[in-house]
This record gives sequence, C-alpha cells and structure tokens, in this order.
Amino acid sequence: MTFRLHEISTPQNAAYNPNILPEAPPQPNSIAETGLGMGFLTDLILKIVYFTGNITGQKLEEFTKLPFLNVIDKVLEFLKLEEYVDIIGAEGGFSERTFQYVIASKGRLKVQEVLDRSQYAGPAPVPLDEYIAMVHRNSVGGMIIDQPLIRQAFSHLIVNEKMLDRIGPAANSARSLFLYGPPGNGKTVIAEGIASMLGGGVLIPYAVEIDGQIIKMFDPINHEVVKRNEVTQLESGSPFGSPVQAPTYAPDARWLVCKRPRVVVGGELILEQLELIFDPIAKVYEAPFQLKANGGLFLIDDFGRQKCRPQDLLNRWIVPLEKKVDFLALQTGKKLQVPFDVLIVFSTNLSPKDLVDDAFLRRIRHKIEVPNPSPAEFRAIFQLVCKQKKIPYSDEGLRHLLQEHYMKVGRDLRACHPRDLCDQIIDEAKYRGGEPTMAKDLIDHACEAYFVKFN
Repeated sequence: MTFRLHEISTPQNAAYNPNILPEAPPQPNSIAETGLGMGFLTDLILKIVYFTGNITGQKLEEFTKLPFLNVIDKVLEFLKLEEYVDIIGAEGGFSERTFQYVIASKGRLKVQEVLDRSQYAGPAPVPLDEYIAMVHRNSVGGMIIDQPLIRQAFSHLIVNEKMLDRIGPAANSARSLFLYGPPGNGKTVIAEGIASMLGGGVLIPYAVEIDGQIIKMFDPINHEVVKRNEVTQLESGSPFGSPVQAPTYAPDARWLVCKRPRVVVGGELILEQLELIFDPIAKVYEAPFQLKANGGLFLIDDFGRQKCRPQDLLNRWIVPLEKKVDFLALQTGKKLQVPFDVLIVFSTNLSPKDLVDDAFLRRIRHKIEVPNPSPAEFRAIFQLVCKQKKIPYSDEGLRHLLQEHYMKVGRDLRACHPRDLCDQIIDEAKYRGGEPTMAKDLIDHACEAYFVKFN
C-alpha cells in the first residue's frame, strides 16, 4: 500500500527574495490543531514525565514545543483523571504552569506499555502531510540565481567566465548536476559555492509523525538554525494565574527556521543510509540524507568510491530524479511518498564511462567537466594563495616550479597545488628559521615533501 498526498506547487511567478526567511505557521490553539491525536499526546507527555522524574507544566511546554493553554493542560487533566500522574506541589507560584507532576503508580504500568511501542520523548512532531506541504512552499525550485549573484559567490576563487556561465544554469535548475574531472580542481568547492548561493531559508520540524510512527528530521550537523520559534507564554505569572490577552501571532515552536540544507556525503555512504533508518530499541526512525536535504543541496562526493556498486547507487536515484518524489518504507511495510526537492550533485574524479550509462546521464540535467587549470589560471591561483598566506609572490619562483617540477616530469597542473605547496613552503620555512618565500630551495624542498615519485 502506498500513502499518497496531494502536491502543493510553488507559483512560478512568485518573487524570490533570498533575504526573506520563511515564517512558521501559527501555534495550535487546540489539540485538534496540532494534527496529533489525544492518545499520541498523552503517551508523549507521560513518557516525558516518566523520564524527567518530575516536571512542571511550564517545562513541559518548553520540552514539547506545544502551548500549555488548551493543549498541554488538557492532556495533563486527562492523565490526572486516569490517575497516571500526580501533583506534588508547585514551583515558584500558584499558576497551573508551576504545578509539579510525577508519574503515579498506575502510570508506571501504563508507561511500560507505551515505551514498548516507542521510546521517543522529545519535541512534539508535525503530521507528515503538513511537512510535505511546507517543503513545497519552501521549494528550492523557487530560487533565481543570476549572473551577478554567481560572480559574487565565486569572487574569492579563480573560476573562468565559461565555467561560471555553466554553473549558473545548473544552480537555477534546482534538479541535478554531474561534476567530473581530475582530482584537486575544485569540484567540491564548486558544489559548496552553489550551496552558499542558496539564500533564504526553510522550515524544518524536529520530527514528523505518520500513523503513530516518529521520523526524526532535525539534524544539527546538517541543519543550521537561524531562528527558533519558541512557544509564547500566554498566561501571566500572577498568583491566581489569570490569563492575559494573547498576542496577535505566535509561531508554532515545532518548526525551526534554518538555512537551506547542505548535506555532504562521501565514500562512506551506503545504500541503507538512503532509506528510513529504524532504531529497534527506541522504535524511532531517522530521516535519510535526501529527506534532510529537502529545500537545499545534496552532494555525493567521491562518487564511485562508495562501498556499494555505482550502478546500485544510480538505480536508487532513477525515480527521484525523474519524478521529484521519493518512496520510503516503514517497518510495517507501508510506503510513504515524500518530496525530493533537492539539487543533487554527483562529483567524481573517476572516468564517467566507467560509472554511468546513457540512461542515467539522460536524467541528469547538467553535466560539467572541471578540467585542469591553464598556466594563466594556475598563476592567478598562486598569486591569490600567496596573498592569503602572506608569502611574497615571485614570477621567477613560479617559473622554476613549473620548469623543474611540472614540465620536466610531465606533471599536470592542478588547482589545489598552489594552496598545498604554499603550506609546504610555510612548514619548510618554520623548520629552517626563516620567512616563507618563493625561493628556489624552499620550492624544491616543498615539492620533494608533497609529490610522490612513482618509479
């Protein structure tokens, strides 16, 4: 059985402003507005009370990211009536928010049953359909990247105009990009440069819920928070807990405002990481990389060097690349259709003919070869690196380098060499007690330490 949801498309004529962050939906004013059932919320709060030992209503609000009034208070009222929790006092006042709750004897029996189903006890999730609708509203396809923005993003690098004019349309496609060419010429840097142009932001929930199952979405490694939508306290701290007028707008704290994701994986990637990852002990799912990357960039670096066969990895992407949707399976066997709103970048220094076939290349929107730099570009890169590392640049030193360590041995120029050789020069100068310069002896020592001789 496949779970399908209607798609919400982004208007093509909507103006894109990279400096405007998305706004979270308003916080729910009732249990029904959370999109979660009463049973789910009672289980969640019961687990939190059990794990914390004792907790106030105010702390529950901060923990679950749900408002106390009309949501948490209703759940606590039910738990008290069922004799699952007790009140042992108040902390700093007489408002219901300050009441301290502990697990009751009857609740200890109930919580074991709940924990057998799931041990998740974190921020309340959002329903999967709300997450899908949010992905479409914050679609990466709504971006517009023009020539000035491209040149600004790569202004700190030496990239020729022809290459920039190929990167721009690829970034605008918001679909797929295949970068290939010799190692060390900046394929990863180009992908990171594209990621830096992904302005604006996305709303990412802590977790999503489907049929009572939890999928953890927010990942502090891959998601950079710009703003947290904390729950607004709607009740005064007066002795009688009299309510104050609610603000005109309070955001739903279950959503985090983040920069557009930039998820990078390399040779360590395995096929299992592209599916829902189920924790058999906690009985909670972890979202796969491509789901975490929704609304941003997903870079598969060193493509072809993964433990799985390149063909198996490519087959995994055929449907998402063509249909812009992905299918994930729960442990129950139920399949979920989720958006694949990702600019996916494959980067490799292996020969494309050994990795991909025509069927796969047809599905890749843009293919860009990143060749070795020309002598003029190599010189410009060297000048830039010397300036950054405070090494006096010398044309004479560069000529010596090119003649002795490139032309005589038939070595190719690589864009990474200036940076690496300058670091070697600094190391050699420190050892010899002098200042780093492009002197011939320092260059020779640097090259002997950096380059490997294959006999």
